Amino acid sequence: MTTVTIKDVAAAAGVSVGTASRVLSGNPATSAASRERVAAAVERLDFHPNAQARSLRSARTHTIGLLVSDVRNPFFADLAHSVEQAALAHGYVILLGNANEREDQQDRYLNTLISQRVDGIIVAPQGDGSGAIRSLLNRRIPTIFVDRTVEGINLPSVTTDSGHGIRQAVEHLAGQSHTRIGYIAGPQTISTGRERFTAYTKAVADNFLSQDPSLVYFGDFQAASGSSGVDALLRLDQPPTAILAADSPMAVGAVAMLHRMDVRIGADIALVAFDDIEWFALLNPALSVISHSVENMGRAAVELLLQVIDGGTPESVVLPSELIVRASSSTPNPAGSVSSLRKN
Repeated sequence: MTTVTIKDVAAAAGVSVGTASRVLSGNPATSAASRERVAAAVERLDFHPNAQARSLRSARTHTIGLLVSDVRNPFFADLAHSVEQAALAHGYVILLGNANEREDQQDRYLNTLISQRVDGIIVAPQGDGSGAIRSLLNRRIPTIFVDRTVEGINLPSVTTDSGHGIRQAVEHLAGQSHTRIGYIAGPQTISTGRERFTAYTKAVADNFLSQDPSLVYFGDFQAASGSSGVDALLRLDQPPTAILAADSPMAVGAVAMLHRMDVRIGADIALVAFDDIEWFALLNPALSVISHSVENMGRAAVELLLQVIDGGTPESVVLPSELIVRASSSTPNPAGSVSSLRKN
C-alpha cells in the first residue's frame, strides 16, 4: 500500500506543503479556508502523520548546507561568501563542504549534512546524480542546484547562460582576424563543461572559423589541465592564435604555461577566460573575461532554497554572461608569431 505523505495532502487541498504543515501542527498563522481544505484532504486520504518524524522536523535548525565543487576555485570561494552573506541576512548560517571535483567526496559531505539536520542544501553537483544526491531526493530534503545541474533531476537551480558570453568572445576574436581559436574545455560529465563546449562549437561554426578538432583540449576545471592544454595546443603543426579557457583555474594554468614558454599574451597570442576573478584585471596585460555575477548567483540560490524550505516550488533562475574585453585579446592576430615558438 502506498504511504500517503504531507505532499499528497497539500496537493489534494490545493495548498503549499508549508501551509499544510502549519495547519497540521496547529500553527494559528493559517486561514480558516486553508484549515478546512487540509482537514478535508486528511480525512479523504486517511492521512496519519508520522509522530516521530514530525517531532524531529518540528523545529528548524536555521542552518543551510552548501557544497561547492572546489574551494580552491576563486569562483566558488566568492560563491560561498555570497551565499553566506545572503543566508545571514535571513537568519541562517551555512555549513560548507568541498567536493574537490570528486563524486565520492561530494557524497561524504552530503551524507554529513543530512545527519546534521540542516534545513536545506545548496549544491554544485558532481556526476550523474546517483549516490547522496539521490538520497536527498528520497528523503525530501529541500535542495537546489547552483552553477551546475544534473540531467534528469528536476530541482530548482540557479545557473548562467554561458552561451551568450562565449558567442561574444568568439565573435570578438574573429573580428581580430583570428581563425584558429583554441579551446580548453571542462569535463563533459559536468553540465557547465558540456554547455560551454556546445556554445564554443556553435559559435566557431557560425563565424566560419576553423573547426579542427585538435583545437579543443579537454581539461578538468583545474589549473594543471589549463597548463597542459596550452602545451598541447601550441605544439600543433598549426597552433591557434587565440585561446579560450572554460573556467578561471584553467585560465590561471594557461597564463602560467604561456609565461613559461615565453609566449606574450596579447601580442603573440590572445587569451580569454570564463569567470571574472578580481585580480584578472590586475594582470599585465589585463585578462579579457566572460563575466557573470557570482553575487547575484549566491543571493538567488538562498532565496530559492528558502522558498523550497517553506514548501514552495520556485522557477529556476538563469543569469546572463557578458564579455569584458581587455588587453589580453585586443590586439589583431599577429600571423605566424605563435608558430615560430611552438616547438620551443
